Amino acid sequence: MTSKMHRKDFRKFIYVIICVIFSSCTGTRFLKDGEKLYTGATIKLQSTQKIKHKKSIIKTAELAVRPKPNKKFLGMRPKLWFYFIAGDSAKKGFKKWVKNKLGEPPVLISQVKPAQTAKYIDAALFNLGIFDNITAYQIDEKKKTAHIIYTCAVHAPFKISAIHFPADDDLLSEFIRDNSKKSLIHPDDDYNLQVLKNERERIDAVLKENGYFYFNPDFLVFKADTNLRLQTVDLTLSLKDETPYKAMLIYRMNDVYVDPDYSLQQVDDTISKDTSIVDDVIFIGESKIRTKVILRSEFIRKNEVYSRKLHSMTLNRLMTMGNFKYVNVKFTESDSAHPGFLDARILLTPLPKYTFRTALTLVSKSNDFIGPNLNLNYRNKNAFGGAELLSFSLNGSVETQFTGKYKNLYSYEINPMVELYVPRFIVPFKIKNPTSFYIPKTKTSLSYTYLKRVGYFNQRSLIYTFGYKWKPDIKKEHELNIVNINLTSISQKTLEFNSLLEANPFLKTSYEEQFIAGVLYTFTYNEQVIPFQKNQLYFITSTELSGNALSLFKKVVSNQTASSEDPLSVAGSVYSQFARFTLDIRDYINLTSKSKFAFRLYTGTGVAYGNSSTLPYTRRFFSGGPNSIRAFQINSVGPGTLEPQADLSTIYLETGGDIKIEGNAEYRCNLFSILRGAVFIDAGNVWLLRATPEVDSQPFAFSSFYKELAVGGGIGLRADASFFVLRFDLAAPFRKPWLPENSRWVLNEINLGSPTWRKDNLVLSIAIGYPF
Repeated sequence: MTSKMHRKDFRKFIYVIICVIFSSCTGTRFLKDGEKLYTGATIKLQSTQKIKHKKSIIKTAELAVRPKPNKKFLGMRPKLWFYFIAGDSAKKGFKKWVKNKLGEPPVLISQVKPAQTAKYIDAALFNLGIFDNITAYQIDEKKKTAHIIYTCAVHAPFKISAIHFPADDDLLSEFIRDNSKKSLIHPDDDYNLQVLKNERERIDAVLKENGYFYFNPDFLVFKADTNLRLQTVDLTLSLKDETPYKAMLIYRMNDVYVDPDYSLQQVDDTISKDTSIVDDVIFIGESKIRTKVILRSEFIRKNEVYSRKLHSMTLNRLMTMGNFKYVNVKFTESDSAHPGFLDARILLTPLPKYTFRTALTLVSKSNDFIGPNLNLNYRNKNAFGGAELLSFSLNGSVETQFTGKYKNLYSYEINPMVELYVPRFIVPFKIKNPTSFYIPKTKTSLSYTYLKRVGYFNQRSLIYTFGYKWKPDIKKEHELNIVNINLTSISQKTLEFNSLLEANPFLKTSYEEQFIAGVLYTFTYNEQVIPFQKNQLYFITSTELSGNALSLFKKVVSNQTASSEDPLSVAGSVYSQFARFTLDIRDYINLTSKSKFAFRLYTGTGVAYGNSSTLPYTRRFFSGGPNSIRAFQINSVGPGTLEPQADLSTIYLETGGDIKIEGNAEYRCNLFSILRGAVFIDAGNVWLLRATPEVDSQPFAFSSFYKELAVGGGIGLRADASFFVLRFDLAAPFRKPWLPENSRWVLNEINLGSPTWRKDNLVLSIAIGYPF
């Protein structure tokens, strides 16, 4: 009884301490006598009519409220607190940095002008078709704070009864009428000024696409005829009387110039260099990139009607070629005898042809292995005169444990790689140049990896790929590797390592010579490239098929049938035959400009068949680690209910699985400066498709897989400098799937005060970049 009372009193004490801390961080105790902190405003609507979309109307009114109150976090105002504790004498040094960078000055009720704000609200609601709104306000004062309540007496928004497009006989008015079916404005819609602006911009975009180079949306005006009794608006769109003559002309291209060696310091735009004409395009001076390569990305041509789309496509294609620092197109009215012609001068400022980069990093893994990593990279951006990108890289790393059970165990890795990107499709037949905003590329890469686990084995891998990458638009990307070859061999296995393999025949196949030859297709969809979108979806899916062509070849040529019991070989190497599918879906919900929710669901399945009984080690799925379930050591989760082994197998001999299901949820927010905070929870596991006597775990089953999920969560701190993100995540397990079924949740065992619990459960991940 006494023990229970002590625990109860202790909880009360903690609660009081938390309340004190929260109240002290609100900042109000620093205010002078008579000062009241402005804590924001509430919008209320009053109406005798039925109002639809109330939330949208209130949100519009809230956006008109000025000023914004001090920022809050979990009921506190840390930025205000930092401002006050820095003191009035913070003129320089650390205190000045705290006051100006971490802090923000108090927003007092004396600084607020509610009468003026009420007018701003009325104006904002007027733009929504609420033409007769009256906003009143009331100040709700407390001891140290003040809150304002704005009450808007509104009516239902006026509706659009009809829209009339220009009725003049000129070609431009006729063109606008012909495109009116795609109008953003429709009868019975609520009046909205922003929609009217969007409609003007839509019409302007259509006209620009069809040669009206000098047109401007400001040349269009909407006239509104309101009916107060019916609460409707009749809209008439017309051209302003002062619209200039040239804005009503359709322009064609006359001379098109390309300057492939333009300098930004160049003052005189007169053409003084020798010129050459290729396909009616005039090249100024000598081009280091073949002219036909530039013309594949240049869509502005002589005698063609000006098109904004082709203009933008030319800019984007030439920039994404990767050879130019700046790309600009200057249009001037032609000196030809006939009006309505433009000259275009495409100015290309080249980048340096060669680049050389070095990067030295210290890599720390969650399995306590640490070591340096050196990367050398040389690039030639115009290797053969056709804007080909040729890249040579050499990566080397060493890792070991300085403390721990395996402090005498170390390994090193050397990885040279050569890559070639050609800015077109290389195919044995002629294809039409794709008219998209992005240049298609043919990619060839060859890499060799030598890995030495000192005292255990040596591993050599040779990887060759040949394929294509293309983007139909900014959000979608395709990659198809029609040749995807991976040859891996293990040599110089020690007796200790062989004994580990003999104890687990299932894993033994992972360290036999592997020959993978197949095709790989990857599709990526990314809405993060769309700025200011509240909900941003991202997903990437891949399909890999291996060994099928080789099996077909063996069947047709030598009438041999692939079998895992007596596998077939190519050039003395047993080839793998499998199919592998993955899907990675992410959703980013931007709550504010400085906070968001991030969710991820990852699923993957691999099936070995024909010539293989198991997936190759490099194609298996693993769970646990800095970019997976962060509360568990790297690759330590699963398969299924298999308990992680506290020996060498947790480092070199992870079992992996044929199926992976993993989910992550994370709340991210800005703290101050470049520091970001996060709270996250992860769940998932891997499973085998078939039971094996060597692995003490049941295969995947739809009826029970959810009972075998590992769950963990924690907090994170990230230094985000845009081009570089250093991430620290501290996590603890919430659910351990290897425990008895009714004892897998371990939340009740969390004891941050226990050194033993912290040592056995807390996992600190240090990584580069966000986990997803």
